Amino acid sequence: MDKKTSAWLIVADRKDDFPAMPSGAAAIGTRDYLALGVRTGRAVRKVLNLARDTSYQARGYYVSLLAEARGDKVVPSVATILALRRRSGYAFALPDLEEALNRTARRLAEPPTEAFRLRLFLGRASDQRFARFGLLVFDWFRAPVLEITIQPGEWWRIKRVAMLALGDLDADDRATLATAIARYVDRRWLEPKGRSEPRFTLAVLYDAKDPLPPSDLPTLRRFARIAEGMGLGVDLIGKDDLAKLAAYDALWIRVTTNIDHYTYRFAQRAEQEGMPVIDDPHSIMRCTNKVFLAELLTAHKVPTPPTRIIAGRRDIEPAAAALGYPIVLKIPDGSFSRGVKKADDRAALDRLVADMLEESDLILAQAFMPTTFDWRVGVLNGEPLFVSKYHMAKKHWQIVKHGSDGRTEAGRFNTMPITAAPPEVIDIGVRAARLIGRGLYGVDIKETPQGIVVIEVNDNPDLNHGIEDQAEKDAVWRQLASWFLERLR
Repeated sequence: MDKKTSAWLIVADRKDDFPAMPSGAAAIGTRDYLALGVRTGRAVRKVLNLARDTSYQARGYYVSLLAEARGDKVVPSVATILALRRRSGYAFALPDLEEALNRTARRLAEPPTEAFRLRLFLGRASDQRFARFGLLVFDWFRAPVLEITIQPGEWWRIKRVAMLALGDLDADDRATLATAIARYVDRRWLEPKGRSEPRFTLAVLYDAKDPLPPSDLPTLRRFARIAEGMGLGVDLIGKDDLAKLAAYDALWIRVTTNIDHYTYRFAQRAEQEGMPVIDDPHSIMRCTNKVFLAELLTAHKVPTPPTRIIAGRRDIEPAAAALGYPIVLKIPDGSFSRGVKKADDRAALDRLVADMLEESDLILAQAFMPTTFDWRVGVLNGEPLFVSKYHMAKKHWQIVKHGSDGRTEAGRFNTMPITAAPPEVIDIGVRAARLIGRGLYGVDIKETPQGIVVIEVNDNPDLNHGIEDQAEKDAVWRQLASWFLERLR
């Protein structure tokens, strides 16, 4: 073959795999292409790889690999093949793609309500309502045929992006692909959309099934966009990815933490690897145990509600005498208002203590200090990050009301600029957080007639777009990304 006579080579395994050849393109089998050797001509050769199997080290994989070695422009590239092998390989593109998908969804007159699959033939969508979205996907991942699995909802999600082979296509799809190829080979070659490779990559431990995650998925998408623009790549990982952790540079845990939990093992492993980590093991240990926290704050003269420790029934009477009723009872490692009960009289106190001692050898008893809201001071690296008011759930004495049916109801919130918050609230929040460490903390504070008191320090505070960043906006996310980058540099 004269390598200068054709601008495009269409590579396929079998004769019946080739579409009708458009002008300016020539057909060649995969075996023949692999045997071509390095080209000697100056003309740029463009290759469309239609091999049926492009899995790692399969013949189709080598077509793309050797094309790049020979200086050919190839669709799909090896980077695209490898990226689309698993979700973690293309997760970096999902924030942009889902933003575009949701913009499209908002314009649809009759949007789908059930999960569906959208096929793209060299970027041309099988459903023309998604034409612009299809071109954006193709701009990220140049492949002959892509199938996008989409889950509609309040926020439309991309569940899967996969390459399809010719064997996956019916006659209609093959005809659509042939038309798309004819149009595509007439186009001027454009390099795929790309980003400069971030110098560092942050693993974010996330559990999609967590009913009360510290950060939701749209929030993490937003953080990823901002962080990646600063040179910090972001990948979501799950509880089964501990063995992969060393491949990353830093870790941010966005799952509710506890000592006897996989989150603590991730934190320990990150620390062993010398990685910057939020939350670090020491912060998890100190914050998740309310008994330890109460002792620590008292020892450093940080005001807290009057507190007693109950280790058995003999401690009930002294605690009641010292604190009065109602009494708030807490198991040491409860979170999100779980494991927190209120006893209005001695009978309720006896019953609750008996139940809670079945779960923990120690119970924290505190004087009830009713307020209509709690302050939450977010602290990062010993400095204030945000200040919010979390109001009590409707007709309830806590911020989060847990129903007997497993449902939760949270009170309203408002977040204010740090400069507008009471200085004494910020001061006591920062003082309390600095006793724990230099990571990310959320300090819960009550403003009472008896004074300002710290209720607890959370090592894994809520951080959600539209709530905690309501006042300080993207500065919250830039400061968080900077925390990791400063330590990595």
